[in-house]
Amino acid sequence: MSRPPKQDIHGVLLLDKPADISSNNALQKVKHLFSARKAGHTGNLDPMATGLLPCCFGDATKVAHFLINSDKTYIAECCFGSQTDTGDATGTVVKTCEKTRVAETELSQVLADMHGPQQQIPPMYSALHHEGKRLYQLAREGKTVERPPRDITVHQFQLLGIEADTARFEIQVSKGTYIRTLLEDMAAACGTLAHMTELRRIRTGIFDGADMLTIEQIEAAEDPQEFLLPADAALREYPELRLDAALTQDILHGKKIPTQMAPGIVRMYDPTGLFLGLGTVQEGLLKVLRLFYKSYEQSRSQQ
Repeated sequence: MSRPPKQDIHGVLLLDKPADISSNNALQKVKHLFSARKAGHTGNLDPMATGLLPCCFGDATKVAHFLINSDKTYIAECCFGSQTDTGDATGTVVKTCEKTRVAETELSQVLADMHGPQQQIPPMYSALHHEGKRLYQLAREGKTVERPPRDITVHQFQLLGIEADTARFEIQVSKGTYIRTLLEDMAAACGTLAHMTELRRIRTGIFDGADMLTIEQIEAAEDPQEFLLPADAALREYPELRLDAALTQDILHGKKIPTQMAPGIVRMYDPTGLFLGLGTVQEGLLKVLRLFYKSYEQSRSQQ
């Protein structure tokens, strides 16, 4: 049976990534289900992790970097008393410690001290590059290389519960933060070791997990495209600017136009409310930052 032809579809899907699959493999599955010509995701989740993975199709791939750079919120669980080479339950135990229980009072104090801006050294088992190779490839070869620290911010590190040698947390962090490394650092501050046993992302930027869909739900849908959010749904933090017909044509042709809007990024719409793209205001002039021309023309044709 022949495959359906690829389509130019545009929008954002809030995927609930299953465990034991890479973020890219999850993306390829839904891309195939939508017969989409172009797709991208908005920030890796480790294969063992589950939860919110916004997938962008068509013109919506232009908003992907806004989501990649946004804060993320996770539910994470760790086991005290042992450390693995990967930092999580998929790895091999390399160190153990007799202290396998941490008192709630001690843990709460450590968590309070871990809030705010800080630096973090990425783990060897990560997808970052070093001289053309992924770090995890080097790690599997038994190699360790120097990794420069990264600036991160921990906005929230809340204890949800402790049971025997495991603890559960809700953690909100800036982009590029490795939760398993954060848990190892937390355990070290408590005088023990730990490795991550569960990770679920529940929020990315303005999107939370309430509207996530599983691959099975998408497969069962008669029309999966009904699940797509418009591209501008990811950009609600930016002010809206409605343009008249003449100014819409000016923007579509790349012209700068005068405006009273405050400096910064704005969402641009035509007179009928169709999303044109993002503009930037500087010194009283509006110019195109990113134009969503294909999705705009598609929306116009459907009016």
